[in-house]
Amino acid sequence: MSDEERHARRIVVLAPMPPEKSAYALARYSRSPDSIEESLKWVHGHSSEKFWEQFYFAYGHGSIADLGHVTISLENISELAAIRVEDEPLWDGQAKSSRYQNFAVTGCYMPSNIGGTETEALYRGILGSLFNLYRTFHDPLQQFLREQAPKPDAMKQGDYDRTIAARTFDVTRYLLPLAAKTNVGQVVSIRTLEKQITRLLSAQLPELQMIGDDLKTACAKRPSDVWAELCGSDTSGIEPLAPTLARHADANTYQAEVYRDLQRHAKKALRKAGLDKPEAWAHRKQPVDLLEPHNLQDEIVTTLLYRVSQAPYRSILEVVRGWSEQEKEDTIQVAYRNRGPYDELIKEFRCGYPLIFDVLMDIGGWRDMHRHRRCQQVQQNFTTVHGYDIPQPLVDAGLDRDYQLAMDAVKQDIEKLRGVDQEASIYALPFGFKVRCLFKMDFAEAEYISQLRSGVKGHWSYRTIAWLMKQQVTEQYPYLGELIQATPPDVEDTLKR
Repeated sequence: MSDEERHARRIVVLAPMPPEKSAYALARYSRSPDSIEESLKWVHGHSSEKFWEQFYFAYGHGSIADLGHVTISLENISELAAIRVEDEPLWDGQAKSSRYQNFAVTGCYMPSNIGGTETEALYRGILGSLFNLYRTFHDPLQQFLREQAPKPDAMKQGDYDRTIAARTFDVTRYLLPLAAKTNVGQVVSIRTLEKQITRLLSAQLPELQMIGDDLKTACAKRPSDVWAELCGSDTSGIEPLAPTLARHADANTYQAEVYRDLQRHAKKALRKAGLDKPEAWAHRKQPVDLLEPHNLQDEIVTTLLYRVSQAPYRSILEVVRGWSEQEKEDTIQVAYRNRGPYDELIKEFRCGYPLIFDVLMDIGGWRDMHRHRRCQQVQQNFTTVHGYDIPQPLVDAGLDRDYQLAMDAVKQDIEKLRGVDQEASIYALPFGFKVRCLFKMDFAEAEYISQLRSGVKGHWSYRTIAWLMKQQVTEQYPYLGELIQATPPDVEDTLKR
């Protein structure tokens, strides 16, 4: 390498700056012969607000907003809200871990519309019984696990204690309700942030709408400057993160209405097909079902109906295959007809992946699987219809009877609560109840999930799902399935985490 080549090449790392300004600078940088320093100086002397108004919001040049990122913490939101915050496919973040933190002290979300009513008393009674058992089970479970897996001489006491504590919370988390409060930290582009705000403002749950409003307000305000203060930096010039975005992000009519329209359509279609009752598909309760490749249009129609029902994908697909082309097109039009010129299609249209897994598992385990971004996930609504899981350690410790009695009672109370307040009944659901979700992916993602999630460090719930995914791939594609290095769930090591 010549000195001339070495001196010509430059790698420049930029200090943090407001996302709208950094995105503006990099967008201009790509369209000018100037160095990055010259582009920054130019942007500093010109209005970024005018730039964003013209090119992003007026002309729709969406990719420029991928160039500015922001770190945001959302504190004291419900687990249900955290799930919806994390629904973005292009998202990086972490939520408070139910494996490493005691949720008995976090408190719960209270829907404002039931305050001071008899419904509030019923709601608090459900949550109280769940948290009472969450606390009651902790000590006997921890003692049982210590007896089953004594500390090896080579293991440090602190590491052993933390591991046993984590394994204990792995069990007690089945009792955590979706109302339990948590924290979420995220690092996202301002393009993703705008989509997130719009989606939250368009949601039906009031808590999500309020979070959307709070995000807008936070973007328009001066950000937290704790780090700068700790470093002794001058914080007087710190600007709002994304004031232009905050003004423009708003609820979206298409997103707000499309699932209600689909719900009405599916209710009629599935009732006609006899799939509106659990008895119609009670024989299909396997945790993982890998679908055979099928027609793309049938997949889209089935996925749309699946999203707003509780029936298995395979059962709906069998019905759809018997429909006329007009019936299929009518279903697609329900989700398509009110779409505006700048509206993205809802994610149920993201079809054509070769591997489609219909997964039925406990909410807590699914919460971990929900982190996977290199696939398309279509989740059905939370419900008690599919029953609940019983963690094996509770059985081994002789605590399963108390658990089942409590969960049966909670199920009855939630069904009663649903009759008077649908919103509250969802928040009251504990993690132990099951949820259905489609996972659509390519082979590389199936191999990754099966290998990673089946490891002995993981939770037995998703370990089982990951192993079954490998098994089902092997049944359809023997050679490819054998390439997946997954660990059977009966291979255990309690002291690894």
